[in-house]
Amino acid sequence: MTQRAAHRLAPGTSVHVRVPASSANLGPGFDSIGLALGIWDECTATVTDDPGLVIEVEGQGAGDVPLDERHLVYRSMLTAWDHLDPADAVEVPRGLHLRCRNVVPHGRGLGSSATAIVTGIAAAQGLSRASERDDRPFDLAFTNDIASMVEGHPDNASASVHGGMTLSWSDDPGETAKAATTTVRVPLHPDVVPVVFIPSETLSTAKARSVLPSHVRLADAAYNSARAALLVHAMRHAPEHLLSATQERLHQEARRPSYPHSMELVDALRREGHAAVISGAGPSVLVLATTTTADAVLDHAGAPGEPSSWKALAPGVPGEGVIVREVTT
Repeated sequence: MTQRAAHRLAPGTSVHVRVPASSANLGPGFDSIGLALGIWDECTATVTDDPGLVIEVEGQGAGDVPLDERHLVYRSMLTAWDHLDPADAVEVPRGLHLRCRNVVPHGRGLGSSATAIVTGIAAAQGLSRASERDDRPFDLAFTNDIASMVEGHPDNASASVHGGMTLSWSDDPGETAKAATTTVRVPLHPDVVPVVFIPSETLSTAKARSVLPSHVRLADAAYNSARAALLVHAMRHAPEHLLSATQERLHQEARRPSYPHSMELVDALRREGHAAVISGAGPSVLVLATTTTADAVLDHAGAPGEPSSWKALAPGVPGEGVIVREVTT
């Protein structure tokens, strides 16, 4: 059978992509559990007649992120096009315009890199299908696989792809022909209310990972396994167990010197009985509050002895993740 040649994207083809922020780990669920948050990045990708790449960025990262081929959304688009099924292959367009509006804070442990990666993969897939008038359902599994591969771990990416609370694992490439990420949605108890404290300071994921130990004690691994299992149960059925379920021994204490103010806030909240953890790689703090405790948690913003620049949000948990729609130009 002759392999179909890659098709060209028609100039004027345009898609709009929305992707939610995420919090990863939630304490003991290191690199496996994620929670989508109602803070959204948006990007409109348009194929143009004029050769060249034009990238505009508004909001978070404006003036800091590269506006050329190094931009993470564009690099993720290239990766997605490279991994499309041969029957769906496309040529990289000679002219492309990306207009990004970023709301997810950068370098705060709220999945900003994952939102950019998911945005690029979704935009690439959306442009390909819009150009061909392909009305097949959007392939979330493809987006999840490629985003997790690019990100290096599936927790943030999967929550941004699927929305809600996600539990993800990846095949061992040594055991299967193709490594893939599998994600399941965990229904949330209606009383669970996430509250996020966002500081002005930043911390790169690479730096946060560089201080983690290469080996952990068996007792600590067992401790975390029990809490991760309890966390899934507590989030779904029994919020009264969230304080115990968010205890962990793998990453937060090792990183304490990297975000001392954040750990002070975590400690203070936990002493009062609130299920506080570091969000992702930090330095933001996530509290898994409830409908009866959320107001008390929000009152901690700007408390004495804490950075006055904490921004407290109760963004909610979106029931869906990445959204792609065709734009008429």
